[in-house]
Amino acid sequence: MKSNSFFKESFIAFFLFMGICTGHAQLNVSGYVSDGQVPIPGASIVVKGTSSGTATDFDGNFTLQNVAADAILVVSSIGFMPMEIELNGRTRIEVVLAEDAQQLDEVVIVGYTSQKKADLTGAVAVVDVENLEKTRVANVSQALQGQVAGVQVTASTGAPGDPVEIRIRGEGTIGNNNPLYIVDGIPSRDIAFMNQADIKSITVLKDAAAAAIYGSRASGGVVVITTKQGVKGKMSFNVDYFNGFNKATNLPNMLNAEQYINTLEKAWDNTYTGDNPYTADRGRSDFADTNWLDELFETGRTQNLQLTASGGNEKLQYLMSLGYFGQDGIVVYDNDRYQRINYRTNISADLTDRIKIGTNLQLSYDKNDLVASRGESLIRYALLRAPVIPVFKDENDPTYSERDPFTDMPFYTETGYDAGLQRSMYEMVGNPIARAYFTDNTERMYRTFGNVFGEYRFLKDKNLTFRTNVGIDLSFFHNKVFNENYGDDDGGGNAIDAGLGRQNRPNSLNESRGEAFTLTVNNTLNYKTLLNEKHDLSALIGMEYITNYASSIGASRARFPYTTEQFRYLDYGGTELDIWNSGSASEWALFSYFGSASYSFDNKYLITANLRADASSRFAENNQWGYFPSVSAGWKISDEAFLSDVDWLSNLKFRASWGILGNQEIDNYTYLTLISQENGIVKTNRFGNPDLKWESSEQTNFGVDLGLFQNKLNITAEYFNKYTSDILLPISLPSIVGNVQPTILNAGEVRNKGFELSVNYQNSDKEFKYGINANLATLDNEVEKLHPNLPNIVGEVTRTTVGQPLNAYYGYRMEGIYQNQAEIDEHLSGTPNPSAKPGDIRFKDLNGDGIISAENDREFIGSPIPDLTFGLAFNSSYKGWDFSFLFQGVEGVDRYNDGKKIVDYDTRPFNFTTAILNAWDGENSTNSVPRVAFEDNGSSRISSIFVEDASYIRLKNIELGYTLKDISGINALRLYISGQNLWTFTDYTGLDPETTDLIDKGTYPSSASVLLGLNAKF
Repeated sequence: MKSNSFFKESFIAFFLFMGICTGHAQLNVSGYVSDGQVPIPGASIVVKGTSSGTATDFDGNFTLQNVAADAILVVSSIGFMPMEIELNGRTRIEVVLAEDAQQLDEVVIVGYTSQKKADLTGAVAVVDVENLEKTRVANVSQALQGQVAGVQVTASTGAPGDPVEIRIRGEGTIGNNNPLYIVDGIPSRDIAFMNQADIKSITVLKDAAAAAIYGSRASGGVVVITTKQGVKGKMSFNVDYFNGFNKATNLPNMLNAEQYINTLEKAWDNTYTGDNPYTADRGRSDFADTNWLDELFETGRTQNLQLTASGGNEKLQYLMSLGYFGQDGIVVYDNDRYQRINYRTNISADLTDRIKIGTNLQLSYDKNDLVASRGESLIRYALLRAPVIPVFKDENDPTYSERDPFTDMPFYTETGYDAGLQRSMYEMVGNPIARAYFTDNTERMYRTFGNVFGEYRFLKDKNLTFRTNVGIDLSFFHNKVFNENYGDDDGGGNAIDAGLGRQNRPNSLNESRGEAFTLTVNNTLNYKTLLNEKHDLSALIGMEYITNYASSIGASRARFPYTTEQFRYLDYGGTELDIWNSGSASEWALFSYFGSASYSFDNKYLITANLRADASSRFAENNQWGYFPSVSAGWKISDEAFLSDVDWLSNLKFRASWGILGNQEIDNYTYLTLISQENGIVKTNRFGNPDLKWESSEQTNFGVDLGLFQNKLNITAEYFNKYTSDILLPISLPSIVGNVQPTILNAGEVRNKGFELSVNYQNSDKEFKYGINANLATLDNEVEKLHPNLPNIVGEVTRTTVGQPLNAYYGYRMEGIYQNQAEIDEHLSGTPNPSAKPGDIRFKDLNGDGIISAENDREFIGSPIPDLTFGLAFNSSYKGWDFSFLFQGVEGVDRYNDGKKIVDYDTRPFNFTTAILNAWDGENSTNSVPRVAFEDNGSSRISSIFVEDASYIRLKNIELGYTLKDISGINALRLYISGQNLWTFTDYTGLDPETTDLIDKGTYPSSASVLLGLNAKF
């Protein structure tokens, strides 16, 4: 307990300047707070006029010491009417709080102000933060998975610290689709730096009516976050800690050494004649039986510590927190590690009954040790590496060294390695374990994010509030990559590097540093009034100025003579021939006026209008201003007299909205002509476009909110239509103009439409309390227009064209496997001397000409955009126990599994999964897996065989906890065990169906985690 005492005393000392003190006391008072049936845990009891107070325990009991006999106790709890109790010398009281319909009507932060949830007319989703905390993830964005209808959250990979992608109501543009985050009134495009435990509320603004107040930055949706504040009463101190392990799951079954040699032997026989070299190689004494995935993955660890102190009196409230999150990934040698330290202080003070000031400030430090987690990743290497090759060389091998003990080129020898087939029999993909060992790639980020604000209430009734808010987002980054030379000498490279290993030849150091500073200043004037108990009016006007400046410098050196950590700095690099330097800077600014007005008549008929005007430096002078209006209306039909006798109907509201949002998230200076000078000659690199303007997103939304059985059951349904126009496209100019970069034009149009449903049921009448939250959303994404000079946007395996979703997969459609030569001759009747053989892949002949051609026989074969997203959450409590779980999933989404292509269908001697054991081996043996061969069996074509259904359902979180009360000076101690990603159901054969990559080449998978934790309240 000494450590806890130390922290508590330190926090108390920090806040002495606030003048926290206790009054004179005469009595010790105990009591019980309930709603008349069940106790109310967490209710606040404060001695009026002081900061002295406490909270009820799980059973509704409380104790206050040294209270004046004539004191007045203020008892309050969310969802109930507050009560003031005069003690009059009593030492025991029992309090029954009444439900407060207005407080149950939750207040939601929207735009630059707040509204009662019952008065909302736009598509606004409020996230259950209490259950959100149980997700135990590093990135706050990822905690939103499965929580909100229409919000798709996808981790780019499972590697610690890798980014998370959020899509609100689909992909609306070919460019930046990321949402705007508003944290305590300050905009940001990233919240990875935030600590999940600091968050008080999250609101998602999904339609234009809700988000139009943010104008040009809101086309991807808006996520509004407020952080926790101090509360009136005695200082409280919380400790939250968890620790656990992570494991890779759902790994593919790879061939062992014997199966691998058998498969290569068969591939040779299916391709060549003569002596089979793999038959001759059987029984080699230097063969291993390596499972490279088992060698690559280990048990990772996750830990988190959060310390929070808060309190205050009627004039001043404060909160201070310190957090640490660390995650060691599941790849060996701990070079995939993420660490974050957060410090936050939030203070607000009522200087008078009209003046309020405050600050919300966070300092954070992130360190991310990176391994190759996507594309040509470590995982891809582990899938491809032959099992007959050992991880380490024999110590008696002449090429062995302590610095580099790993195998590289298969069965490498210093002499004679190029003789015969020695070099090509076993594919020379790199050793993934060596690559993990030698990886030295670290990114550091130092960030200050926060605001200071002031408010003044005008008029006699204080209904007019002026608020000024100044925010900063200042970050410094330092990225450093040392590429150490290793591996076997293959004779390549420059003459100066003769004798060096083929990997990272020569060694090199790349280092970059930079800063980014965003200043936000906004001023608002907010008026609220209620006239004659029927006319509820609120109006807001404001202005905002945002400016951003970013700069960076970079340098690299090569051929370091010494490579220990002490010498991995630029000064110790090679000669002047190995020096590269760079530096750049950019800036942009946004100036805005905005206004909003809401009117409610008789609490039944609702209307809201917004207008924002933005001027952005990212556009030419004639198009700098954009205007973004919205209007929405609602009808609370449940409050009509003809429904007043329907007891089971608590709420029924119809909503409709229309609005326009913008997107200014384009590169700086895109509208300008770029020129360069070389050898005294000035040339044009890109022609500018002074007519460049905003991408615009016009949205309509129709919704219904239904509450039944005293709002125990709440159902929300939405239909939306989101039409994005003037999408920026790169248009190439005719070659007669010269070799210039494409000019950016406004030309594209994309439509997203869909249906959303949320169902929430809460039952708190008995000792066993539980809640169920389910949501689903459909999405139809379609490109409606491109430029005549750009009818198709062609990717490696995708094509974007009118009438199809963005980035639809495009290629040949597999019909089966050719079973015999007669089938080949019939199907390819128009092809002279077809090269196909029995056992090869048969593709659909779309035009029936007997020829499989790229011009006539390719079609759209899949979409990376899901048709359906869904989530199901459950939470419950009984006495001291609590239990919760969350399922999340997507349906109708495809992924191009390039890992499958190169592992099971490539013509090189990589390893295979056990699926290859069912390969075609004679007529009618199979119609799904082609023959193995060292020649093309049809697998070189981009086809439907590699486009897999990536739909899945995953148990994202499950948690069981127990809370103990009043233990050795601890008010409450909760112990819990939590699991993440423990179960996944999918037909996808890659390592993880959840990825943002259009092509899965072997992505670092999400790991299953088991955590043990405690939460102590003092």
